[in-house]
Amino acid sequence: MLDRGVMLPSSFQAARALATTRVLEPPDLADVLEILHRDPVANAFVATRVESVGLDPWRLGGELWGWYDEDGVLDALCYAGANLVLVNAGAEAVAAFAERARRQGRRCSSIVGPAGPTSAFWALLERSWGPAREVRAHQPLLATRAPSAEIAPDPLVRRVRRYEVEALMPACVAMFTEEVGVSPLAGDGGLLYQARVAELVSTGRSFARFGGDGQVVFKAEIGAVTEGACQIQGVWVAPEHRGQGLSETGMAAVLDIALREVAPVVSLYVNDFNLRARAAYRRVGFCEVGAFMSVLF
Repeated sequence: MLDRGVMLPSSFQAARALATTRVLEPPDLADVLEILHRDPVANAFVATRVESVGLDPWRLGGELWGWYDEDGVLDALCYAGANLVLVNAGAEAVAAFAERARRQGRRCSSIVGPAGPTSAFWALLERSWGPAREVRAHQPLLATRAPSAEIAPDPLVRRVRRYEVEALMPACVAMFTEEVGVSPLAGDGGLLYQARVAELVSTGRSFARFGGDGQVVFKAEIGAVTEGACQIQGVWVAPEHRGQGLSETGMAAVLDIALREVAPVVSLYVNDFNLRARAAYRRVGFCEVGAFMSVLF
């Protein structure tokens, strides 16, 4: 029997932490969905993947780790793919996931998730995974069940058609580069990013207003869709058209379609320093319901 007053070796503590986590498999699906559905808004990114393809790592695009409490009950998740995302993670789960991540080594391009757990997770990993290219410690998470009557939807915003993908791509690249700070065309030449843009168009989740010259004036995508909520991403207005209120009327149009046709709750998250965007989203009808944090590599 161990003396409770004796400090355990770090190797023993690490082994114990890993023992409380494991890679989840298809038979775990029902338990995973129960956790994801506890907070459809915060968990939209992971839930849309799991609901679409299940838990097979190849189809999921990464592993889904599970953390088990002292009673052996699955109570927290960590999606480990191109992004690393914590779900329902308390202090013990954060520590266990951080130990597994440290041992595996960094394979993701970002850590994204609820601000509190993500901050604690990064504090445990920064020494071995850092430095980060950028840390965005507070990104308000917004949601709404109803559009504001204050802003009329832009009637020229519509779903992008499949033959318009090529015309849409420059706007998508510009948005990504402005938001993330690197081009999505780096590395593989943009093959994966182009495939993602094409997928959103083909599934009817990409929206835009095109000008008379065929160039994109406004665009946005519904990037995550679950049974309980969807998430708008990639909002962008061409620089020469900014300051004209197009982000508000464009978002109102996408929000109207999303609430009528996609999900009962629509969400998005925004950088806290983007005061103009935050004000526009409030006018369209969004309210702050939480906060995310992003660590970019």
